[in-house]
Amino acid sequence: MRGINMMYRVEDKYFCSTQEMFCLQKRLGNVLQSDSYENSVEGYSISSLYFDDLRESSLINTREGNRSRCKYRIRIYNNSLNVIKLEVKEKYDNRIYKKSKSIREDELQKLMQGECIDCAWTRDDPAMLFNLAIQVQGLRPRVIVAYERKAFVYGPGNVRITLDRNIRSSRQIQQFGNSNISYDYLKEQDEIVEIKYDELIPGFLLQMLQLENMQQTAYSKYQLCRENIN
Repeated sequence: MRGINMMYRVEDKYFCSTQEMFCLQKRLGNVLQSDSYENSVEGYSISSLYFDDLRESSLINTREGNRSRCKYRIRIYNNSLNVIKLEVKEKYDNRIYKKSKSIREDELQKLMQGECIDCAWTRDDPAMLFNLAIQVQGLRPRVIVAYERKAFVYGPGNVRITLDRNIRSSRQIQQFGNSNISYDYLKEQDEIVEIKYDELIPGFLLQMLQLENMQQTAYSKYQLCRENIN
């Protein structure tokens, strides 16, 4: 684990109601810029294929609230394979560090089949971490997690606020990237606000967020969706 203060960002998560999310989106939209992935006024869609090892380490570490944990995923946007992101997300308490790179569709297919892909032999390359976990820990795809996201950014403090709704899961792992996937929607807690920043978040943003009205959570979407299909 590297120096937390140097490279890890704060990540706070909150469950909220539909009305709270509507008000937040309107309030933040008046003062903050939207995320670059946005393709409509409502934001954009995200689909992630999450992986876990034979021991279900990612799921168990999240359930047990272990301070240090790691998640492996492949992410696409707006149901398109034009941009495919390979990501390894490390977390220590509420601090995160994400390693990400773009991969090709043929590399996606290899990883889905439990095969390794070309990589740089450095821990900064998420492909190397994927390859190592595949070979040593039996890393394999477990669930598709999808949702709609509206995201806002603020330069000072490198603040990013995301409003995620309609969180859903699918067992149809081999269909990842297709538009006709069948999903199971979460019956509750399907709207989550995530706030990420480097060290400090400006006071005026805290006032706009009114966090005291929302329930803070340590749950991850991966955990919620794995439990939703089990």
